Amino acid sequence: MSDLHVYLIAPNSLKFKQPLGLFIDNEWRPSSKGAGILTINPANEEEICTVHAADTKDVDMAVEAARRAFNGKWRALDTSVRGELLYKLASLVEQHADVLATIDAWDNGTRLFHSARFLSPSNLHSDYSFVTGKTFHAARDEVLGAITLLRYYAGWSDKIHGKVIDPNPDKLAYVMREPIGVCGAIIPWNFPLVNMVIKVAPALAAGNTLVVKVAEQTPLSALYFANLVKEAGIPAGVVNVLNGTGREVGSAIAAHADIDMITFTGSTPTGKQIMKSAASTLKRVTLETGGKSPMMVFPDADIEQAVRWGHRGIMSNQGQVCSATSRIFVHADIYETFVNQFKTEVEKISKVGDPFHSDTFQGPQVTRDQFDRVLSYMETGKREGARLVCGGKAYKNVGGKGFYVAPTVFADVTDSMTIVQDEVFGPFVVIAPFRDEAEAIERANSTVFGLGASIFTKDISRALKVSKRIQSGTIWINSSNDDDVRVPFGGYKQSGFGREMGEEGIEAFTITKSIHVNLNARL
Repeated sequence: MSDLHVYLIAPNSLKFKQPLGLFIDNEWRPSSKGAGILTINPANEEEICTVHAADTKDVDMAVEAARRAFNGKWRALDTSVRGELLYKLASLVEQHADVLATIDAWDNGTRLFHSARFLSPSNLHSDYSFVTGKTFHAARDEVLGAITLLRYYAGWSDKIHGKVIDPNPDKLAYVMREPIGVCGAIIPWNFPLVNMVIKVAPALAAGNTLVVKVAEQTPLSALYFANLVKEAGIPAGVVNVLNGTGREVGSAIAAHADIDMITFTGSTPTGKQIMKSAASTLKRVTLETGGKSPMMVFPDADIEQAVRWGHRGIMSNQGQVCSATSRIFVHADIYETFVNQFKTEVEKISKVGDPFHSDTFQGPQVTRDQFDRVLSYMETGKREGARLVCGGKAYKNVGGKGFYVAPTVFADVTDSMTIVQDEVFGPFVVIAPFRDEAEAIERANSTVFGLGASIFTKDISRALKVSKRIQSGTIWINSSNDDDVRVPFGGYKQSGFGREMGEEGIEAFTITKSIHVNLNARL
């Protein structure tokens, strides 16, 4: 495989130069073994292009480049200059926002192969009816989120402070916060760009260097972003971006002896494997993993608002959101009213179709495997006796192709049901009644996950008391999944540990050093 770039024409007729190689030391390189990853459009199962797939040799080269950069210019750079470079990178992302959004609305699925096979522009469709996965307007919002993150952490670059401790007249002690070193970042496929930036921005602001493993399902926007890293003037080796499988590249990064920290977002089973691999060198690990977040609707809640937020909380991004409020518990007095209104909201808002059309809410699932997974849970719910309110089947798009599923609501579920305990990661929600506050809390906590939770009530005292008893890293009161870059995000239990965003997000990429000064030289 020799091609390192290809010109693509997207469904919205936008033409751009797409990187295909491995970004190491600010240069595009071919994979060592010539393996490739073919990207697939999940809307019609057609090919987009092929990117190079790294192996362990490529991981070693990327780590060596990151180590040289950390020990060289990057660590010695004035902290305010690091911030200026991140501001410049944010401006470049803003200039290329339409291209980045187009890429993520198009690129949502892949398969691995081991031969040189690239599509030329003449093989690509430019018909505007050519549909894709993530909706364009949602992808555009994601790009804006990435810009906000870059600017937020650019401002932190020169504000990472230590502290002085004055224990007695003969001693001075002070604490410094230093960069950890070379960090390995493993990125998921559901929000490819923003999940990359949520790790890259604070890591660079704190003075670290990175080896990034992008999701094999959605590699294209991360590769395009790497070009902007170089254009911004960030020194060679500071950010290295690898395509590849989790089995080979992700495992090699997690176990690598010269990587000081792993930051991972993805499934809970994969997070457990990363912890095992990282244990061989006792490197630092932060994990943001799965969720089965509850939403509790009390009898005094504004039902209309609860329905609207509940719909957003589970159906956004095809339900492919780790903190999606996928379990809804509603007080028995308003239960049937809520279920009926929720069904109406789903049928009114969740239009399935062409993601480049402005009125489309839901595109296809990311891959055939994910499509089959969601359908299998629909059948499980029927078999276990839950009441199917709507959906429960594949959605037949125009042309009959693509990984589309109908937005699905099951009611009258019990906590022992598989669909209540497992993370489906699709437009799939379960609803159940509760009788009192104690039951709502018990059922909300009856899962191995603890990423998010939502509470709807007009009684702020109740909301705050219930919040204290919910085992979750984030609580939304009278909303769902409206996060903010200035507020930390992370999980309890098997939803992981460590925090992203906010000041805590940058603290995760620093290590404290204590220095003791003896002011009286005599022992």
